[in-house]
Amino acid sequence: MNSSYLPIIILLSIVGLRYNSICVNAANSDQARPGTRFKLQSPPGEPDAKRNSNLFQVVNEWKYIDFEYPTFVERQLAIKNGDFVIKNNLPLGIDVFNNRLFITTPRWKDGVPASLVTVPYPTKEISPPVRPYPSWQAHSSPYNPDCSKLISVYRTAVDVQCNRLWAIDSGIVNATVRLNQICPPKIVAFDLSSDEMIVRYPLPESQVKQDSLHSNIAVDIRNGDCLDAHVFVTDVWRFGIVVYSLAKNRSWRVTNYNFSPNPVASDFNVYGLNFQWLDGVFGMSLSNGPRSSDRVLYFHPMASYKEFMVSTDLLLNESLWTDGTLDTSKLFVPIGDRGFNGQSSTSGIARNGVMFFTQVHRDNVGCWDTSKPYTRSNLGMLLDPAENSTLIQFPNDLKVDHEPRQGVWVMSNRLPIYLYSQLDYSDINFRILRADVDGIIASSICNPMLESVTKSEKLAIVSIEEGQCY
Repeated sequence: MNSSYLPIIILLSIVGLRYNSICVNAANSDQARPGTRFKLQSPPGEPDAKRNSNLFQVVNEWKYIDFEYPTFVERQLAIKNGDFVIKNNLPLGIDVFNNRLFITTPRWKDGVPASLVTVPYPTKEISPPVRPYPSWQAHSSPYNPDCSKLISVYRTAVDVQCNRLWAIDSGIVNATVRLNQICPPKIVAFDLSSDEMIVRYPLPESQVKQDSLHSNIAVDIRNGDCLDAHVFVTDVWRFGIVVYSLAKNRSWRVTNYNFSPNPVASDFNVYGLNFQWLDGVFGMSLSNGPRSSDRVLYFHPMASYKEFMVSTDLLLNESLWTDGTLDTSKLFVPIGDRGFNGQSSTSGIARNGVMFFTQVHRDNVGCWDTSKPYTRSNLGMLLDPAENSTLIQFPNDLKVDHEPRQGVWVMSNRLPIYLYSQLDYSDINFRILRADVDGIIASSICNPMLESVTKSEKLAIVSIEEGQCY
């Protein structure tokens, strides 16, 4: 559906004042901005969390990514041989566990020596060199590939209950030049106590389509049983989710029409660049149900403004997807939309039930209290665009950690410039930022502890199509 015809949810404060006319142009209006509150006789407000924009703190930042080689001579030899091309390395995924940050550096181009790296947290340096995880030996050369080793890791998921780091290795190199599937995509897991690889599961050939790109991963643990684990992996280019059961050591592929991109939302205009990404299902986050059976998986395509949900119990029912006897098309439910330019890559949900999600077109981070309806009036923006001119530029990955003082982490990496233009390596190009979950939403509409409006006001929720007046 064309974005200009999406309904706008207007919050009207009825306090006995006379009514003013409100007209909506969805594609070019502050009224379409999530988190904006509307009152009669008042102009559209600022984003909810203007006062909180300084609560995102820079943890690390780099002009370019450098690797920690065993010796200086080995580093220079790698540069000379083309095994390490500094300008071709871009950080994509972020994760944190205890005193380490885990970063993915996929092999988009030649000259990426390792695709899963780590840095200590906190670090003494703001721009530390990265160290291959778990070791140099765990990463294969793309020129003589050993498919039992890591090839090109896109994203990770930390399974805190069982002390594991899960990763999706696409097996693809040179995806930006000429897609080259040199190894089957595989799911891997590491024991974070020993850094040993404890799971390596290549996806069956029948579940990998031509030009598939498996790029995101989420993990669901059932009732605290580390063996009863299920992994969800998105196929962003062929619009599917692969579900892997650790107990069965088996996987199945789930498809649904809601996994497909919206052509209207595939048109991106950022940093003076115009490009089209027909990326399907991508972002995933698991709810915090009191019982495992209560959990739902929230998801969205990258080229979309909408959010969807599905019960995890349905996804874990293998026969439902392998027998093909039941109509599953209506099991996936749209719950709302983020409005024009509301494309999001990744998301995560904190213990308090608040979802955080990237806003790649807006260089912002959004939030939503999952106990409320997914309407634009309930979506907050956590950075004031006037103050965030350079702090976050293309927020590509987001994670919510599991520390006692929970934090939300963002990877900002200027990906479109890297792909379609030229990064300025005299400038800061990559940042990892962190904010306290409770602090960043304290005065936001996403704060579950706050009422969205004062008790002296009454609300009317009006759905207005473009061109209509109220």
